[in-house]
Amino acid sequence: MKITLHRRGLSVGLLLVAALQLAGCASSPTGSAGLTQAQPAVPQVESEFGIRIDGLRLSAAGSMLDFRYRVLDPQKAALILNGKVQPYLLDTTNNAKLGVPDTPVLGRLRQTARNDKILTDRTYFIMFGNPGKALHSGDKVTLVMDKVRITDLTVQ
Repeated sequence: MKITLHRRGLSVGLLLVAALQLAGCASSPTGSAGLTQAQPAVPQVESEFGIRIDGLRLSAAGSMLDFRYRVLDPQKAALILNGKVQPYLLDTTNNAKLGVPDTPVLGRLRQTARNDKILTDRTYFIMFGNPGKALHSGDKVTLVMDKVRITDLTVQ
């Protein structure tokens, strides 16, 4: 099947959407795209923020970081899924802040709660840019989102 697109921006956007869909950006409990829990179960993160961290992985040939988490308590996880809060990763060794890319076609590369509907036992994602491929497997970072601060996340 051959698809020809006339606008470069549209074709890049469509390719990115297709790649994210194939990667299983949001998955139900039965379709978690083979993710294993990358971070140790942190009771404090689960009890305070209502999420279980599934992993922080290098993606897109190392130029992006894919943060996945599963919602355990929708009320506590509401702060993380709030679209008004701008998340970033803090790399203290390189003194860098890595934010969420905002593309002209797709917007911010993260999931947010729509109509305040947060599903329990569902995996959500946030994609962070990794300019210059500064972070590598094994590096530790801190996730910062308004009042939320999750330390010692290890990049896989």
